[in-house]
Amino acid sequence: MARSALAQETVFALRETIARLEGKPIPALAAAQAQAVAEGQERTQDRPTRLETGIAALDEALDGGLPLDAITEIRSRGFFDAGSASGFTVGLSVLIKARAPKAENLPLLWISDRMASQEAGAPYLIGMRGFGLGTEPFFQALPNRLDEALWLAEAALASGAFGVTILETRGNPKTFGLTESRRLALRAKAAGRPLLLLRHAAEEEASSAAFRFLTQPAFASQRRLPDGSMLGGSIGPSVFRLTLEKSRNPAPLCLSLEWNPHDRRFNCVDTPRHAVPERQPAAHSGALFPKTFDRPDLAPAPGAVLAFDRPARGRPDGSFERAS
Repeated sequence: MARSALAQETVFALRETIARLEGKPIPALAAAQAQAVAEGQERTQDRPTRLETGIAALDEALDGGLPLDAITEIRSRGFFDAGSASGFTVGLSVLIKARAPKAENLPLLWISDRMASQEAGAPYLIGMRGFGLGTEPFFQALPNRLDEALWLAEAALASGAFGVTILETRGNPKTFGLTESRRLALRAKAAGRPLLLLRHAAEEEASSAAFRFLTQPAFASQRRLPDGSMLGGSIGPSVFRLTLEKSRNPAPLCLSLEWNPHDRRFNCVDTPRHAVPERQPAAHSGALFPKTFDRPDLAPAPGAVLAFDRPARGRPDGSFERAS
């Protein structure tokens, strides 16, 4: 199934390349733009399509910045990293709304697949305000089925009424394949609106996302005081361990970013480097839960082991003899 999806994506890319060489419009994109014009949502041609993050190495890997007319995918390996993936997604949303033109006063739409929301929980608006989100309206949708969530995301992009649209899903469902991903990508391209695809407990797969991040939690530093010193025993802003898995770079980029909710920006806390490919885990590698560090004492060792004599064996005449 993965090979067929990759082959289909290759065919799409070849068709687009041939269309550009011949000076013709891309058929699928032209159809999406024509539909957007028919619906009264014509895209502004002078609108920038990239947003610089302020991190030089990351902006270079993103071909100039975060795309504002495409899909950016953020995935986690399991629901134990759902908080980190959701926090990084909120940080990107706040960054887009704070710096992207004509997106500051537009609301944010968070579409959650019901299966994903049951595992990861619902977004907490007060916490998102403390994370840097403004006072503009915030909307959340909880459709019952995934196909309804996909339809709602496509309609939200086409309307142009939202500054950022977040689509939260669980895993790699069969009903959300390359075809559905490409429909969303074309809709985002035609409308000039970003879509942040948040995947919990998902594996790498072929999609039409421009970039894909693997998000993991990282240790936060201590809180910095106004004079520049660190407050001992305190916890500073959130830190995210990121691996840029899908990009034009030959090797994945790995770095740690700290989110500053007051300035609404990311700060790099380590030196960006290329990630080393991980080994394939065993088929039954055991649980992924961390070891406890504050559990009760272990059971005491057993007492002395006593040696008993072996039982006697019976003779044919009914008497007994002791076994040697």
